[in-house]
Amino acid sequence: MKNEVTVTLKNKVIKKFKSGYPLVQKSFVESTHMLKHEGTIMNLVDNNGDFIGKGYYGSQNKGIGWVLSQRPEEEIDHSFFEKRIKKAIHGRNGFYKDTDTTAFRVFNGEGDGIGGFTIDYFAGYYLINFYSEGIYSFRSLILESLQKLVEYTAIYEKKRFGKQGQYIEEDEFVAGERGDFPVIVKENGVNFAVYLNEGAMVGVFLDQREVRKKIRDEYAEGQSVLNMFSYTGAFSVFAALGGASHTTSVDLANRSYAKTIENFSLNGIDFEAHDIVVEDVFQYFKYAKRKNKLFDLIVLDPPSFARSKKTLFKAEKDYTNLLKETIAITEKRGTIVASTNCSTFNMKKFKSFVDTAFKEMNVKFRIEWEYSLPQDYKTLPEYAEGNYLKVLFIRLL
Repeated sequence: MKNEVTVTLKNKVIKKFKSGYPLVQKSFVESTHMLKHEGTIMNLVDNNGDFIGKGYYGSQNKGIGWVLSQRPEEEIDHSFFEKRIKKAIHGRNGFYKDTDTTAFRVFNGEGDGIGGFTIDYFAGYYLINFYSEGIYSFRSLILESLQKLVEYTAIYEKKRFGKQGQYIEEDEFVAGERGDFPVIVKENGVNFAVYLNEGAMVGVFLDQREVRKKIRDEYAEGQSVLNMFSYTGAFSVFAALGGASHTTSVDLANRSYAKTIENFSLNGIDFEAHDIVVEDVFQYFKYAKRKNKLFDLIVLDPPSFARSKKTLFKAEKDYTNLLKETIAITEKRGTIVASTNCSTFNMKKFKSFVDTAFKEMNVKFRIEWEYSLPQDYKTLPEYAEGNYLKVLFIRLL
């Protein structure tokens, strides 16, 4: 049996939690002295002792735990986890049936009723990401539920609750047959190599699926494309398959070179006809300006936080300047696909960065499309921060 403690919420947040807000932050509670063991069940009450919600204690970079139920009699047990995971799987039926896309999110944390972990599907393989020791203490319930509900080749896990939410490096195989990596998955008919056994990132960010399709189907033909912070070249592959005249992929990580070649080759694209550059993105901007290189389409998808030898980038502080650098090397009537996964600001704020950047560069623009998380990344309207992805297709005028 799990420890249970009573935690008193501050008056100012009672209404918020009654309306369905799921994240418990330290500043929301009167005291945390009783929270000694991760995974402890928290019974959240107001100052009168009236029940508000039930959740668990699990520290991660977002807060100290998640509300799981607003029913005092509901037990956080095997049945609880199985019901919610079953409902999530059922909600992805359309994805399971789609032979053109064999990688998607099966369970999206608080959006599917249990904050702190996610489950992704990769062509028969399942990957569970745990974001706190608290949720990891329920690991056996999650695993048993998943194993009961799905057929699988293998299940892998990643622990993302080291210091400052860092990934913990260890054997990630959990059940089934150990994978012979890479596993080749499809996204809208395009092949990607996925590695579930090589550290925190697996080879493709599934939340950008709709954006990549839009680039391939409507924007790439005949265009010179620059893919900044390119990781394994996914945007470049889609652009090339959409008829781009040329792509340039830039990323600081050494691994990006071989991984991008691999993804090009998996799709029958001659990688030697494209440029793959291992360099600090911020240095590449300087090089492009010096050489008067201009691009028709630039994909700008930086991490929320990035550090190189010469540069420290924080999206909420530095995205405007990054956009200005991008505008300077974009052709007239070209397109910038500006993206961020930073959850500390919303789409309105993101658009204000765009307005400021274009104003300061004295360039007119229009926003042609905007995207947030795709359907498999289920979110809660009461928890806007959970819908972290913001993407704008910006046409220079």
